[in-house]
Amino acid sequence: MTKNTFPASNNNEQEQLLLKAKISLLQQELNDIEQKTNAFEVILRSHLTNELIEEQELTVLYKKVQLAKKEKRFAQKRKGKNFKEIEGLKVIAKNNVSAINEGDQKEIKRLYREAMLFVHPDKFSMHHEKIDLATEVTTKLIEIYQSGNLAELQIFHKHIFSGNAMMHFPEISENNGNLKEDSYLQKEVEKLEKQLVAAKAKLTYKVLIEYENPLTFIDELKEYYNDRIFKLKKRTRKANLYDL
Repeated sequence: MTKNTFPASNNNEQEQLLLKAKISLLQQELNDIEQKTNAFEVILRSHLTNELIEEQELTVLYKKVQLAKKEKRFAQKRKGKNFKEIEGLKVIAKNNVSAINEGDQKEIKRLYREAMLFVHPDKFSMHHEKIDLATEVTTKLIEIYQSGNLAELQIFHKHIFSGNAMMHFPEISENNGNLKEDSYLQKEVEKLEKQLVAAKAKLTYKVLIEYENPLTFIDELKEYYNDRIFKLKKRTRKANLYDL
């Protein structure tokens, strides 16, 4: 070993310390951004609860109508040109909540609304393509709510709030159990950097740092959701023609 050469172990330790310090700073910055964004979204949610829930319910209904139309066209194709519409169309079944005692009704409604608001992580993006990611969970939630089964709703509510109902970023398993610590730390840095980029790109955070008065965003969201609801109502106005 030459006079100016340091042991490799010292270099590795120094590199690990630097990576750990970077991880700490990135995590701190990410936590700060997420806390501010979450607090702002709580305010937005309090002003848009009804619109958010109605838009999700109509989105699910619209998808059911589209599926019913597709199935109907397929049935017509199989039966040929002489196929005739059957008279006496079925009406959507009403939910069974009204048949339950008042205390349970209130609890069912509370759990349902809480879960509906929690289902979509990026509910204020104004990009309905992203909102559609949770349609399957929303559909199941509506079905349980309409059944009036409080016990089942409590279980599904807990499942949603555990974060297991929707996993947008699945964990990648490592098969090699002998990964070096610096390799693991580097991966942590890369993961946090990606999360930080995503957190800063979130529309609600941009509103917070770019708008002179971020609360004016509430009016923009109300206009967006009212327009979405209006369009979805038009598209689902004949939903009672299908057994949905």
